[in-house]
Amino acid sequence: MKYLILLTLIFGLTFIGCKQNNQTTGTTENKTENLKATEDSKDKEEIQNLIRQVLNWNDSKRNIDLLPVVADSIDSLYIGFDIEQHNANLQKLRQTNFFANEFIENYNQIILTLDKKLKDKEFDDWLVGDMPPFIFLNGVNPWCLCQDVPYNNPNPLDLVEVEIINLNSENGVLDWKWGNLKSDYHPSWKEFTYRFRVVKENNKWKIAYLQGFDFKESTRNDGL
Repeated sequence: MKYLILLTLIFGLTFIGCKQNNQTTGTTENKTENLKATEDSKDKEEIQNLIRQVLNWNDSKRNIDLLPVVADSIDSLYIGFDIEQHNANLQKLRQTNFFANEFIENYNQIILTLDKKLKDKEFDDWLVGDMPPFIFLNGVNPWCLCQDVPYNNPNPLDLVEVEIINLNSENGVLDWKWGNLKSDYHPSWKEFTYRFRVVKENNKWKIAYLQGFDFKESTRNDGL
């Protein structure tokens, strides 16, 4: 009988201990999940603010001339790019503190590649005043892949929304889209998305890639 009571007591204590351990584990897991959700929400807010700042910067007088072209002596054809002005553009991009080294170097390579292709006659003649013979900035603003905005008041660039595709503590892939769209807006505005990537540099989210600055697409001949 004593053995039976002792076994019952041991079993009971073991059961209580397991239950407490499970409760503790469950509480820890919940706290971890809640912390992760809070961090994701904070990162999303920071990244959303970043892309809004980038779009507003581009829409201001502080932006850069993405195609600092040079014309021939009779101002008839564009024959290349002003590399000195291009280097100044790179410095301006760095000074904004919006862009990662990856983005700045990608833009650098876009211009250097277009410059070489123009000089090597890999594009059709580019008449002064005409659209470029390549995809980059050919009738569409690469910052937003748009020619217009869905509305003017309030500022749509302040209401851009982001959707996380993949995000961790060091980098992420997201889409942005126009926010505050009314039911009577054209469906194309609501369906529009713009892919971009971010990375952490010096503990700050920065733009690493923008869809409108895709190297392969940007340097492609418009006729192909």
